[in-house]
Amino acid sequence: MTTINLLVQEKTDRLDRYLSAEIPDLSRSRVQQLIEQGYVFLNEQICTSKKINLKVGDRLSVEIPAVQPLELVAQDIPLDILYEDDQLLILNKPAGLVVHPAPGHADGTLVNALLAHCPNLPGIGGVQRPGIVHRLDKDTTGAIAIAKTDIAYQHLQAQLQAKTARREYLGVVYGAPKTERGTVDLPIGRHPQDRKKMAIIPVEQGGRTAITHWQIQERLGNFTLIHFQLETGRTHQIRVHSAKIGHPIVGDPVYGSGRSVGVNLPGQALHAWQLKLQHPISGNWVEVTAPLPDTFIKLLESLRRRS
Repeated sequence: MTTINLLVQEKTDRLDRYLSAEIPDLSRSRVQQLIEQGYVFLNEQICTSKKINLKVGDRLSVEIPAVQPLELVAQDIPLDILYEDDQLLILNKPAGLVVHPAPGHADGTLVNALLAHCPNLPGIGGVQRPGIVHRLDKDTTGAIAIAKTDIAYQHLQAQLQAKTARREYLGVVYGAPKTERGTVDLPIGRHPQDRKKMAIIPVEQGGRTAITHWQIQERLGNFTLIHFQLETGRTHQIRVHSAKIGHPIVGDPVYGSGRSVGVNLPGQALHAWQLKLQHPISGNWVEVTAPLPDTFIKLLESLRRRS
């Protein structure tokens, strides 16, 4: 980890422009990435807004993580395939499987498995994340789409940006919401004190628009099975929004309550249940439903017996 300290000595521009000018080894996009990930401190506080205007006397500290080259290796890891053709692959991801390599997870990831299944995947969408159009948290299960060609990658990304692709989740939360449905429209950004977490952050402070629609599927005493539909796809969006409205996802080790539910869960009880998107070549709609994992089913059965 390299740390660069700077003191603003004259009237200047917004944060990202200032840093890219003062640290020529960093591109503007790399600076913005460091800001978003919580590696930039303004007056000893984490600053996650690239647009903030600096003042004379402001003190900046930029932490630059050491680059750790990762060698992608094809690994024969079983895949639960829900749909596949020459353009597109949709999988049912199990809990515990990290989507792409990163420091601490150099192999054993979904990408390593994909390279064994699709030898032509390297170069599609990125060096360390070939074919990955969107991601699921390590312990979130369910449907995830993989692009097998450049055309498919660009088309699927455009659908996600235009919000035409539909992603629906099932999750078990603590408590019993008073209404049957609702929408959480609160911006999400990097947590100001803990860069490993996300939080509700005002847009003017770097938060990004995040919208989650929810509807009760089944009331289970002091727990509730909820159907979530994402309008945006921010990191940890459902988990953060659920916690914010007082109904955190059961088993969530970061945003949850920590209360025992009597079932040994691998992580949060959140499942990417259905995925609907337009095929990049034919234009036809492809819709898949990912079966619930055994632990999720056991949780529901246990809660039903108690409710």
